[in-house]
Amino acid sequence: VSRQLKEEIRRGFARLEDPLAGFLAMLESSSDWKRKGHSLGHCITTELQFWIKTHPAVPQSGTKLKKLQARVLGMLSQCPTNLLDPLISIYQLHTADRNCLLEHVSHLYLQGSYKEAAILSIKLKLQPDQDVEKMCTPLLLQDKANLVEDYVAEYPELQRKLLQTLDKWCDPSFNITDITRPYQGLSRYKPEKFNRRVLSKLVFRLLERFNVDPALCPNVINQRHLRTLNYLFYKRFVEKTMTEENWADHIQSTVGESRWLQGQLVQALLRHCDARGAARWARHCHVPPDMLPHALAQELHQLHLQDRVEEVTKAENYEASKKKDYYQIPISREKIHFLQTWEETLQCWEKVLQPGQVVGVDMEWKPSFGMVGKPRVALLQLALKDEVFLLDLPQLLKQAEAEGEKEKLPHFIQMLYSDTAITKLGYGMSGDLSSLAATCSPLKDMEKQMRGVVDLLAVDKQVDGLSPEHSHEERGARQPEKGLSLLVQHVLGKPLDKTEQLSNWEKRPLREEQILYAASDAYCLLEIYERLCKDPESFGLGSDLTDSLMGKQSKKPRAKKQLNKQEAPSPSGQECQGPRTEPSGPPAPISPREFSVVCDNMLQGLGRYLRCLGVDVRLLDNGDDHRKAAEIARQEGRVILTSGLPYQTLRSQVGEGRCFSVNCSEKAKEQALQVLKHFNVQVWPSDIFSRCQ
Repeated sequence: VSRQLKEEIRRGFARLEDPLAGFLAMLESSSDWKRKGHSLGHCITTELQFWIKTHPAVPQSGTKLKKLQARVLGMLSQCPTNLLDPLISIYQLHTADRNCLLEHVSHLYLQGSYKEAAILSIKLKLQPDQDVEKMCTPLLLQDKANLVEDYVAEYPELQRKLLQTLDKWCDPSFNITDITRPYQGLSRYKPEKFNRRVLSKLVFRLLERFNVDPALCPNVINQRHLRTLNYLFYKRFVEKTMTEENWADHIQSTVGESRWLQGQLVQALLRHCDARGAARWARHCHVPPDMLPHALAQELHQLHLQDRVEEVTKAENYEASKKKDYYQIPISREKIHFLQTWEETLQCWEKVLQPGQVVGVDMEWKPSFGMVGKPRVALLQLALKDEVFLLDLPQLLKQAEAEGEKEKLPHFIQMLYSDTAITKLGYGMSGDLSSLAATCSPLKDMEKQMRGVVDLLAVDKQVDGLSPEHSHEERGARQPEKGLSLLVQHVLGKPLDKTEQLSNWEKRPLREEQILYAASDAYCLLEIYERLCKDPESFGLGSDLTDSLMGKQSKKPRAKKQLNKQEAPSPSGQECQGPRTEPSGPPAPISPREFSVVCDNMLQGLGRYLRCLGVDVRLLDNGDDHRKAAEIARQEGRVILTSGLPYQTLRSQVGEGRCFSVNCSEKAKEQALQVLKHFNVQVWPSDIFSRCQ
């Protein structure tokens, strides 16, 4: 807006005997102000607001102002959003009779203007005098969850009431059509967006945003725990990729003392085990005897010591076979140190922070199984050539805080990562660092300070012949290797044993299997790096491997944030097509025909757009559970494209780089560009519409 126009507007106000009444009359006689954006009406309104501040005598009071307020109220429901605040300020609607304001909003609601009623309530801060369930129900039916969040944002009591209402609706015995029936004729009604799965996701989002105790929503929490329970049974009895001890840890922490979940556990045991096995696990998980069916209770009485002897023998045989099939750390157990005190940790520092040192770095955290919050690192592993240090981060942080030295840990980690004289090896380090930042907030900008870092994930994409299919042929019936385990197999001859990957890393004491797994995960990085540096050409890498990777990392830290190891870029398993002469450059592009994905059900627009570009796309239906994406990805070798909370669940079910989180707020075209760039997919004119639509 030109300066000349602004001055003319202000002179006009100065000439008016009653600027507020005159301005209102102008609005009532024109429709220009109803236009969105910066219309002339918007310009005049904001100028009046500014002009009033410099002329304090203008604002009125008493009967005359009340009449103006009544007229303005009638216009607000037709106002573009950018005019609401100025008009409310100019006509002092916050001082108007509250009953009149509530009556006006109620009138809008009865007319079916639910969105307008909610926005006006927010602007006038009327929420404490309204029924939160009544106001929010039609908004949820119209898929306006963001407006619902804004409606309760400043009122903790309303947040709790809303969450309790949503949790009531998520009770499996609740008839959800009782809610939808009165709104059958509702405009823009989206029934596919109003179901227990969508409402459950909203509950978790609200719990995290408003930091509310999850115990307020027992139905939603129990259903999430039930899904976790089913997933754990799948991992143990179908996929057979979890050890008994690891599985039992998670089952116990998931079920806890909830009688409802204990009942679900008993049913699942009867589906997956024989009577003796079900009885043994029921005893192990401390299920109360009165919850067991009669036959199972009898079996429990018949269990005796021989059962335990058989299990020990079976476990010993299993351990012997593991040593034959999987990578084994080449240092003795005495050289693996579990550190829980600062006295021990300071001795570790002296060895790690030596110029010329090469350190393998890894981290572990308890799997979230889709629960609220970011993962917090429970164990930090630092591997040197002759020994490995496992730092108990929760205990060390607690001890440092008690001693008033909270900066101890971040100081050590910053020294380690910023020292160019120390080579740090990792695999998907950005994901580790984001979890470390969630654990220790002073480390949130750590990625910008990284120097002397080699992320073997970058090497992974350049190594010749690295593919899950190749691994699967060699290994027979077991699940195909992926990520770091596949790289270890290709370079060192045997894969990592990943059965402890989904362990409960927060439980103390750690089991011996967990300690060996954690040490191996960090130590194998040293052996891979040493082997690749000695003979890079045999793996299709350039001879300047160290210089190119170190130079690239130390000069310019990776700008692209990754939520975890699993999100790190990997072009759909097509890591390599031949020898590389430029290892520091981007990975070779792949064509859309080589790129296959499965799109979660909130990304159907993205899926259709990618299909138009020639990408092999499978779409989940609206009613499908998110976990179906993981099944399809594993069976058909596809990359999962998802967004939001499902990412936390899906990423743990597929390999590193096989699950990507898309920005759901962007349009399909922008999402597609993000995916193509991330996976280095090169689209040519011949690819467009090359697949049947």
